[in-house]
Amino acid sequence: MIRFFEDFQTFVSIGPISIQWYAVVILCGAFIAYLLGQYHFKKLGYNKEILSDYFFALLFVGIIGARIWYVIFTFDELYASSPMEVFAVWHGGLAIHGGIFTGLIFSYFFFKKRNIPFLVAGDAIMPGVLIAQACGRWGNFFNHEAFGGEVTLEFLQSLHLPDFIIKNMYIGGAYHHPTFLYESLANVIAFLLILFVIRKLQKHIGVQFFSYFVFYGILRFFVEGLRTDSLMFGPIRVAQLISIAFLAVGIAGILYVHKKGMLVEEFEVE
Repeated sequence: MIRFFEDFQTFVSIGPISIQWYAVVILCGAFIAYLLGQYHFKKLGYNKEILSDYFFALLFVGIIGARIWYVIFTFDELYASSPMEVFAVWHGGLAIHGGIFTGLIFSYFFFKKRNIPFLVAGDAIMPGVLIAQACGRWGNFFNHEAFGGEVTLEFLQSLHLPDFIIKNMYIGGAYHHPTFLYESLANVIAFLLILFVIRKLQKHIGVQFFSYFVFYGILRFFVEGLRTDSLMFGPIRVAQLISIAFLAVGIAGILYVHKKGMLVEEFEVE
């Protein structure tokens, strides 16, 4: 028997098998990012099959990296007593930074093997990652995770949020900051800025790629400060530390490509 929306977390159940909203929105976000990347690859003159091969491998690698990163920082708390739960990805627990790191490593070798400049591929792909992340945050919403500190009902109503968001921000006997929504919207805004401002003004290859790190570093640093479930390294929020590193890398990268990088107008597909 097929049952849709059996509970807030479940998209569809087919007999004993259920597909969670968490998985649905993550896959939808990844697919949108794939379509955006494929569009830009085609404009550059590359065969679209290249990105098809890349996408499915990257999705697998990224999920593994995101899971490993999350488990590393929560193992004693969540998995030491039940190690097999490490493999239950559908229960939530993906840390985007782990996916980014493994994805970047995989991407470097993938495009190097195909003689595609890494920063050319980065300009085509990384802006779309922001959309994938924006969608992924809604997976956190359905799983009732990645929320912020306590707020009043009046505060949420003042944001003019839909009732279903307000209702589901009531967790553990209190209303909470919808930090999933803050980050989702900020990701979309960053994507639009890169697409319609940075891309139009870009003179050197790599600027869009490094702009991702600047924008995501800034927005994640501030949103992370509101969350109650941050991954911690001692007293330090891991995501804020990584955000500072992202910001530094992004700025340094933009300065580097402006000084020594290839001009967009000089690039030709080999």
